[in-house]
Amino acid sequence: HVQLVESGGGSVQAGGSLRLSCAASGFTASRYCLAWFRQAPGMEREGVASTTKFGPTNYADSVKGRFTIASDSAKNTLYLQMNSLKPEDTAMYYCAGGSGVLSLRPSAYKYWGQGTQVTVS
Repeated sequence: HVQLVESGGGSVQAGGSLRLSCAASGFTASRYCLAWFRQAPGMEREGVASTTKFGPTNYADSVKGRFTIASDSAKNTLYLQMNSLKPEDTAMYYCAGGSGVLSLRPSAYKYWGQGTQVTVS
């Protein structure tokens, strides 16, 4: 049974930081491409960042230079360090696992977590 569980969301003032975590179970996260997505109310789900076991990363233009994606194979956990947060970063954040190489398209991912809310004011 594959499970992805996000944590670390919360409320923060603009300019602040948060670190999201995604604990994977039921599959070996390092064998997949892992990614973070977000979805604001009334908006489509958008890709934020992705990474693979080989190290390369891919970021949406809107978060480049502010967000960092990283994975810990030993802990089977994915992270998203978010700095210099802006009100427009407010959304539900989801982690996902799939076979798409560094894709930021939701259709490339098979496994999804339930999400963690990030609110920036």
